[in-house]
Amino acid sequence: MAADISPKRPFRWHIAIFLAPAVLVYTAIMILPLAGTLQLSLFRNIEQHQVFVGLDNFRTLFGDPNWSVNFWNALRNNVWFFIIHMLVQNPIGVMLAALLSSPRLRFAAFYRTAIFVPTILSFVIVGFAWKLILSPLWGVAPHMMDLIGLKSLFTPWLGKEQYALTALSLISVWQFVGIPMMLIYAALLSIPEEVIEAAECDGITGMSQFWKIKLPLILPSIGIISILTFVGNFNAFDLIYTAQGALAGPNYSTDILGTFLYRAFFGFQLQVGDPNMGAAIATMMFLIILGGVCVYLFLVQTRLRRYQF
Repeated sequence: MAADISPKRPFRWHIAIFLAPAVLVYTAIMILPLAGTLQLSLFRNIEQHQVFVGLDNFRTLFGDPNWSVNFWNALRNNVWFFIIHMLVQNPIGVMLAALLSSPRLRFAAFYRTAIFVPTILSFVIVGFAWKLILSPLWGVAPHMMDLIGLKSLFTPWLGKEQYALTALSLISVWQFVGIPMMLIYAALLSIPEEVIEAAECDGITGMSQFWKIKLPLILPSIGIISILTFVGNFNAFDLIYTAQGALAGPNYSTDILGTFLYRAFFGFQLQVGDPNMGAAIATMMFLIILGGVCVYLFLVQTRLRRYQF
């Protein structure tokens, strides 16, 4: 009877020891600030005292026109910002990765480096550089378009409400297209050679091989890139702030949740900062991102597992 009882496995203390520093750092810089933000959103400053008000800050955010109009405008702009990245950045990243993974392409390493370099540039540099490039007074864009006979199509994109957000979104795409490119490139290189050779034996080559063989195998990587794009875009702030300022002009047409949070929490010009309402906005951003991640994990990732090796 005693022989049937399996020996108790010893606790692996070395795993806890190695994980402890990372857990402590993550808790200090992520978990505790998040908990503090959630707590702050449930209070309100009344006569210099923090008073618990429950969900009143969220009712104000959604019900008070002074707050709700700006919130819904920022949310719509953020959704459009994300859509452009999904429809432009990620497909271009996949296409570039497919081209650069071709063994017949010369100078592939140089092209990869050149495309990836903008991702390591500062937002301040990118924002100011593109403002100078697109300036109708001293920018090079009008002159460059004139050289190819398209100057009539030039307009001060960053100064018009209907174009400003799209222009900034495309600038962000230019800066970060190297990230999905490199991730997809790594996924393509991880496909076993036996699979490629079997496809070639069946006469599947070129673009047909990419669409029928490679693309289904890299779908999990594309899914990861999509959720990273979602999280990154709904946390965006730097580029809009650098190019258009805290007011996200013209006329709040480029205002996203990040800039709206900044003005609400810290105040700007004649607007007095309200940390409690800022925390409520930050909480809504967290819930939106959490909801998107949960949808991906439970509805998308489970269906993509069948493509994994």
